[in-house]
Amino acid sequence: MIRWIIFAILFVILTIYGFQAIRTVTKQTWVYFIFFAVAVAVVGNFIVQFTMINDGRVLTLQKSYAFGFLLTFMAFNLVILPILFGEDIVRGLIGLYEKVTSKNEGYYMPSRRKFVSQIALGLAAIPFSSLLYGMYRGKYNFRVLNYTLHFEDLPDAFDGYKLTQISDIHSGSFDNKEKVEYAIDLINKQKSDILLFTGDMVNNKASEMIPWKDTFGRLKAKDGKFSVLGNHDYGDYVDWDTAEAKHQNLEDLKQIQKEIGFDLLLNESRYIKKGNERLALIGVENWGTAGFKQAGDLEKAKSQVRAEDFKILLSHDPSHWEAKVLKDPYHFHLTLSGHTHGMQFGIEIPGWIKWSPSKWRYKQWAGIYTKLGQHINVNRGFGYLGYPGRVGIWPEITVIELKKGTKSV
Repeated sequence: MIRWIIFAILFVILTIYGFQAIRTVTKQTWVYFIFFAVAVAVVGNFIVQFTMINDGRVLTLQKSYAFGFLLTFMAFNLVILPILFGEDIVRGLIGLYEKVTSKNEGYYMPSRRKFVSQIALGLAAIPFSSLLYGMYRGKYNFRVLNYTLHFEDLPDAFDGYKLTQISDIHSGSFDNKEKVEYAIDLINKQKSDILLFTGDMVNNKASEMIPWKDTFGRLKAKDGKFSVLGNHDYGDYVDWDTAEAKHQNLEDLKQIQKEIGFDLLLNESRYIKKGNERLALIGVENWGTAGFKQAGDLEKAKSQVRAEDFKILLSHDPSHWEAKVLKDPYHFHLTLSGHTHGMQFGIEIPGWIKWSPSKWRYKQWAGIYTKLGQHINVNRGFGYLGYPGRVGIWPEITVIELKKGTKSV
């Protein structure tokens, strides 16, 4: 209850300051009505979705859009707040000075300056339009990111071997089949030797993937398609009627993955062979920190693999890498993860800047990282969750080519 009171107070304050900026710039009353109508509609829909429609911590498509529009509206006003609040401080000091230095009775605060409100509204339009764009187009703005990694001990037969990684499908969020099918075609166009999926096929329930089975069933890779589970795949965020129902949901998801053509690795390994040489593919169940599920068992997963094998590890949560993988006596040449989504928001200009709030929570949050002679790639995700869009951190298809030779990124 307390958090809702805090939310209400914050929303009212932000809305008041947003209105103050608009009222200073224009005297058109119809603009005021539109502003308040949007405010009521946004907050009303959010309250309905998150209080009257309850299914545990499940984020439905309707809830995601309710959150997305609320975030967009509040971001608009949040930019205005410090600018106009700063002006209020200046206005207050000027009014106080005039009262002290003049003989006029009473206290009069100077009026707001139009150009200050114009600046505030102009700046506020940047996150407002960006968040709307992220929901409209950004979430399907698929990018193919190519990397070449060199390994001195890569088996000769795998020199030039290409793998494609996707992660965090979150099928329960999709609302445009044409865009998703375009992404599937884009993956197939890479013509990689192997396809690796690093978890979170659904948001909450296995049934979310049923409408997309045929679409994802079109994925092709000559050496096979392999996958692991992510934290959302276990159904932990649903208020199930019985433990049996939750268990059956996971079994259903495993069956769906099989029907799509994925070889699901549940703390186990496979060998990819070329002639007399091979590389080891190892997959662990979800292992995360900060309250996330820890079903991953690295010891069990690597039990059928030799220490001298060239090893690729699939582990959904990148926090597993520094917590367990790097310290392991086995040398895991390449770890593939996802989970962070790059927070679906940030700024990336290759060679210049790579920033997202995600970096405050995860040391490895997007792209290739190297430590102790081992690499990890954190995929930015195929789908989206929560905020139904992406701004600056676009949905990713990773293509990694393995090369024999001096180690480099």
